[in-house]
Amino acid sequence: MTQDTLARPPAATAAPKIGFVSLGCPKALTDSELILTQLRAEGYDTSKTFAGADLVIVNTCGFIDDAVKESLDTIGEALAENGKVIVTGCLGAKAGEGGGNLVRQMHPSVLAVTGPHATQEVMDAVHRHSPKPHDPFVDLVPAQGVKLTPRHYAYLKISEGCNHRCSFCIIPSMRGDLVSRPIGEVLGEAQRLFQAGVKELLVISQDTSAYGVDVKFRTGFWDGRPVKTHMTDLCEKLAELAAQHGAWVRLHYVYPYPHVDQILPLMASGAILPYLDVPFQHSHPEVLKRMKRPANGEKNLERLQRWREACPEIVIRSTFIAGFPGETEDQFEHLLDFMREAQIDRAGCFAYSAVAGATANDLPGMLPTALREERRARFMEVAESVSAAKLQRRIGATMQVLVDSAPALGRKGGVGRSYADAPEIDGSVKLLPPEKASKTFKVGEFTRVKIVGAQGHDLVGVPI
Repeated sequence: MTQDTLARPPAATAAPKIGFVSLGCPKALTDSELILTQLRAEGYDTSKTFAGADLVIVNTCGFIDDAVKESLDTIGEALAENGKVIVTGCLGAKAGEGGGNLVRQMHPSVLAVTGPHATQEVMDAVHRHSPKPHDPFVDLVPAQGVKLTPRHYAYLKISEGCNHRCSFCIIPSMRGDLVSRPIGEVLGEAQRLFQAGVKELLVISQDTSAYGVDVKFRTGFWDGRPVKTHMTDLCEKLAELAAQHGAWVRLHYVYPYPHVDQILPLMASGAILPYLDVPFQHSHPEVLKRMKRPANGEKNLERLQRWREACPEIVIRSTFIAGFPGETEDQFEHLLDFMREAQIDRAGCFAYSAVAGATANDLPGMLPTALREERRARFMEVAESVSAAKLQRRIGATMQVLVDSAPALGRKGGVGRSYADAPEIDGSVKLLPPEKASKTFKVGEFTRVKIVGAQGHDLVGVPI
């Protein structure tokens, strides 16, 4: 072997070839153009024949009987000559006898089926069945994108904006009303993150419970099957994906709408972490009314009780505002009583601060800054005593911990988090050196820990 040969970079593996058939009207043609543009942008080649392709995409029409027949015949021809076929377009959304999917009834061996306007769902199916080999000289961005979090956890944003008009908040004026991401796109990103090694997926938005409201919970497609754009359906699919990779799913910013109750069985079984981040903000009905918040403290207490009956291990985190304009001492005491009765596991509190543009600034009864801060401090005393008592009850338990730090493979101890601890906002589990010399653990791995103490917001444990 010559020196030139050694210095030359290895030849890149040939990119997969995709066959493509576009049927139907000009609207379908523009969908085909979007898909082909994305394929070329990602480095895929195209094939002029079915037999010479790694897989075939058929963009179908389902408007009249002749168009349906042409589409079904084309799918059958592609299956016969190639065997690997992805179906998209109007026919993909058409129901057959008994309400099932017509394409799957007629051609059950197709790899995936989507409806029209589904570029991302089609690309997700292509990635699953014919991934393009990674070329380090060309592919500068990893499949999961560039992340600023450690490799073992990541945030998954499912929507943008908010339909609420809370008087203390200006998010809708900055980010607009709720806009939910297509469910196939969300699940595709989740799958890529899990495949990249993520062991904890943190679902975020301005209002996670409202996912799909803006699109009337329309049906999307994932892995060739219909999925409703709804929080419960999303959680079920995320749980399935997480189970395949031995990973956690954690929910943030969950308003206590009635359908949240449907998530509790997933939490009780461990499919979704039994952890809910619910922004209560206050408990007194008059304060909540001035805040323009839904529900009231009594209803929230009832919901918490039902959640704990359905899932005894559930951990509740929340945020509150002390010293809101017009808040009386009695109303603040009502909040403290709520905290004692609600037994919120993790709570944060802000002293009310006037935000430019917030309508709350114009409410009567603005409190002095010193009083707002004093009430925040009193609130945190109660919240911390509740949290500390709950942590004490965990001493002696064995918990699964996700490792965030592990010097010398854990032989010097480390730091991790249990299901009760979201990164950076909750506590952690301080890991002591293992008692067994053979016991090691790495960052991004799970390890079993015997809890032996509590320090402030944190637990102390010994890996076993």
